[in-house]
Amino acid sequence: MYSVLIIGCGNIAGGFDNDRASDALPFTHAGAFTRHPEFTVAACVDPDEARRTAFQRRWNVGEAAALVAELGAAPGQFAVVSICSPTSCHAEHIEAALALEPRLIFCEKPVAPSSSETRSLAERCAAAGVGLAVNYTRRWAPDVVLLAEELAAGKWGKVHSAAGIYTKGVVHNGGHMVDLLQLLLGPPELVAAGAPSFDHWQDDPSVPALLDSGGVPIVLSIGDARDYALFELTLVAEAGTITMLDGGLSWAVRRVGDSDISAGYRALGPAESRVGEYDRAMLTAVENIAGFLNSGMALASDAGNALTAQILCEAIRDTSSSSQ
Repeated sequence: MYSVLIIGCGNIAGGFDNDRASDALPFTHAGAFTRHPEFTVAACVDPDEARRTAFQRRWNVGEAAALVAELGAAPGQFAVVSICSPTSCHAEHIEAALALEPRLIFCEKPVAPSSSETRSLAERCAAAGVGLAVNYTRRWAPDVVLLAEELAAGKWGKVHSAAGIYTKGVVHNGGHMVDLLQLLLGPPELVAAGAPSFDHWQDDPSVPALLDSGGVPIVLSIGDARDYALFELTLVAEAGTITMLDGGLSWAVRRVGDSDISAGYRALGPAESRVGEYDRAMLTAVENIAGFLNSGMALASDAGNALTAQILCEAIRDTSSSSQ
């Protein structure tokens, strides 16, 4: 049984699953680890006593403390440390985790406020022989992985263009979109950035941009998180269009065929609605972590793709700011 320490007891740590049915697929670290037979959430850390106590009771956690140092844990006591604290605290908490000598750190994204810090922390983990999984969640969604494989195999033909839309910060939520694009199409490059919109974070605006991935033009648009959350992506390919809706909870697929109206023309058929597998991602992530611990399985999302995405997102943000 692998012992897990969770640092930060907020929504992604366990809160998003608080009001969900006990048999619902989990959206959180605690929810996923407690569902897997090889893990136990043994301890949690959060400076907020009320939040920490509620988390400890909800997830039946044996030990709890305001600070990592207050646990008095021995090196090697935890196989996994999950970092679910605010981004500004990640560097401090990764350093504290490394002192405990876990085999793997599972960190929320971005790993650190800047890509230079992310690179440094990734190097620290690598030097210590500690795996670093980064929660770009859709890399663990089975249907997204399948789509990436289909695109790579040419099953959709040439991809002509892509259009994504997101809210709540180019580094924070835009990072998910950029990482998804690099998974599906290859690492994008920045062509141009538009005006920033500070719809949630004061230091991380949402920014529209034009990107290019190996000759595939990409339009990155924004909404406003103060209105509603939004994360959608459409790929236009030879064989049809594929649209991710609701962040991956659903999909709409239109396939090309002969037109029913104009003889000799090709047209898109009606949209086929599909239930997405985004809600399976956290369980799949924990299964991947178990594979890493058991047999050295490669992590589906690690410091490599995380750093590449963050560097581009910072370039979008900085280009937008410098052009104002």
